[in-house]
Amino acid sequence: MEKIRKSDAEWRAQLDDLAYRVTRKHATERAFSHDDFPNTPGKFNCVCCGVELFSSDARFDSGTGWPSFFRPARPENVGESEDRKFFMRRTEVHCARCDAHLGHVFPDGPQPTGLRYCLNGVALTFVPDDPGQEPVNA
Repeated sequence: MEKIRKSDAEWRAQLDDLAYRVTRKHATERAFSHDDFPNTPGKFNCVCCGVELFSSDARFDSGTGWPSFFRPARPENVGESEDRKFFMRRTEVHCARCDAHLGHVFPDGPQPTGLRYCLNGVALTFVPDDPGQEPVNA
């Protein structure tokens, strides 16, 4: 997959303020800020570059207040790195194509993977399986 590289000014022009802060500056959106998160079948793509990241068939309610998935739709599209901010040790997940910060992955999810990809909804665009529905920022 070819990497997408843009200047900070280009990302600022493309994204709204919150999406920019989350995806490019590693911020975290407020918990429970996505009560309207799509529940219909579809795909969740990177808000920055559009690559497919997660599918609704791997979504679950973790009770954390952030959208959660137990596996990526395409594992090669999701990268991981160590995050040691705030005196914690976590695994950050990011888009492998454009390096957008998505959230973190934890080993306390449901089977079959036992993983919980805890994501910022603002980092995702939902593309419904129903061709009659329009894509929406998740």
